[in-house]
Amino acid sequence: MFATLAVVCGAYLLGSVSFAVVVSRAFRLPDPHEYGSRNPGATNVLRTGHRQAALLTLLGDGLKGFVAVFAAREIAPLVGAADWTVAAAALAVFVGHLYPVFHRFAGGKGIATAAGIVFALAWPLGLLLTIVWLTMAFGFKISSLAGLTTAALLPLGMFYLRGPGTHAWVSVAIALLLFWRHRANIRQLLSGSETTIGR
Repeated sequence: MFATLAVVCGAYLLGSVSFAVVVSRAFRLPDPHEYGSRNPGATNVLRTGHRQAALLTLLGDGLKGFVAVFAAREIAPLVGAADWTVAAAALAVFVGHLYPVFHRFAGGKGIATAAGIVFALAWPLGLLLTIVWLTMAFGFKISSLAGLTTAALLPLGMFYLRGPGTHAWVSVAIALLLFWRHRANIRQLLSGSETTIGR
């Protein structure tokens, strides 16, 4: 049990590293909590006009999700952790991104980190959802709509590929959290006031 707790705590701490903040500081950009949507994510960083910073934020947030799950999968058998450790680590790194202990629990909305998690759990599904996201994002120019579409498809794809196991159920939790974190965007989409990519 201690081994499982250690892996899960490590995943949460890794998730708590906000690359939007780290990258912004490195490029001497404003704190992403203080402009635009006030969301520390790649889309908000892009509002500064610094595309390289936005890309690095996207990659960093995605990689931490992938690394946390991949590491949990490799470490868990070696330390005798419980069978559900990988699923718990996936949820922990995601919650860490949403509510990071290093940034007063003011985290991002989780699309990039969720993508990294899915690639680690089932890469074919990750690839498919990336194609869906890109199609929606370039087609409608609305990042939140693309993210919500992929969030809705995530549990369906995981249940289809993995059956009703821990990975599928954790994908349900991640999808629900994604919708919760995008609740303001949902209201704006319904009112027709949601901002487009690049604005």
